[in-house]
Amino acid sequence: MLSDRRQRVLSALIEEYVAYALPVGSRTLVERYQLGVSPATVRNELSVLEDGGYITQPHTSAGRIPTDAGYRAFVDDLLESGPVEAGDAAMVEELRNSATELDSLFEKTSKALSRLTDCLSIVLTPSVISQQLKQLSLVSLNDYQALIVVVTEDGQVLNRHMDFTEPVEAEKLASLQGLFNRCFIGKSLKDMELAIDRELIDAFQDPLTHLVLDELILCLQENRSSKAHRLGVSALLQKPEFSRSQSLVPIMQILEDDTVLLHIFDEGLTSKSTVVKIGRENIAEQLSGVSVVASQYGRDEAAGIVAVIGPTRMDYSKAIQAVRAAQQVLQDI
Repeated sequence: MLSDRRQRVLSALIEEYVAYALPVGSRTLVERYQLGVSPATVRNELSVLEDGGYITQPHTSAGRIPTDAGYRAFVDDLLESGPVEAGDAAMVEELRNSATELDSLFEKTSKALSRLTDCLSIVLTPSVISQQLKQLSLVSLNDYQALIVVVTEDGQVLNRHMDFTEPVEAEKLASLQGLFNRCFIGKSLKDMELAIDRELIDAFQDPLTHLVLDELILCLQENRSSKAHRLGVSALLQKPEFSRSQSLVPIMQILEDDTVLLHIFDEGLTSKSTVVKIGRENIAEQLSGVSVVASQYGRDEAAGIVAVIGPTRMDYSKAIQAVRAAQQVLQDI
């Protein structure tokens, strides 16, 4: 546990380093921050912080930069002191205004989150496995083609294209649509896979009903995993830490797999928590050079995740505020 004075010195050093990405000297801290102590005391506190592993000196004649342990002490103090507990009201309002169209809710939220934090943003949608079906449509494209369109209770829109070997009249599809809606509206994929209504079992003698039912199940199964909306790679490329695009390759490779993403972000998350993983605290080695701020929205299997990823030299206060604002917006939808 750091003393209040050492915490202030560490916070000032981190604030300066976040702003300029340059090693920070004692003179800079004395001149730019009202620490209320003498230059000699600041130098002494920096030495103590360095001995404790909170800061390090990259070169003998250079100033100091924070270590992962230093960032961790800073973030813990942020979370405990509560200045970002409720999120920023203006940020919540901006995100809410950016996400008024249901079909593009997640994409717009991710875009706004990236803009607010200047980091890579990721919004993982809830899995449809436990989402109840709200609407099901069978749209005839022509006699040999149709489209299944499913809307879940949280507003996700799923679709699948079907081909028929024999002509199918639009009236027949409309009849099946009515049957499927009677049987499946209000049920989840999990419910559908466990048991099929007796009324539908009786209709299995009809090959078309069997075919469309199979296609419906496939449509839901294809979307049963969470999907990620990622934006802000260009923001990361502008950071000094990632000035060479090759340094981002390992990070982007691991972030391409939505299943891996869910595993990475899900650890320790609850509906009320905001988790901050700094550098080597991340379970994936490829993320050892970045920090992740993540929160869960929704509940249980219907939960999604909102996160920002940036250099360990990120503005943690703003990132935590933005993630909590996005969590609040998505929770209210």
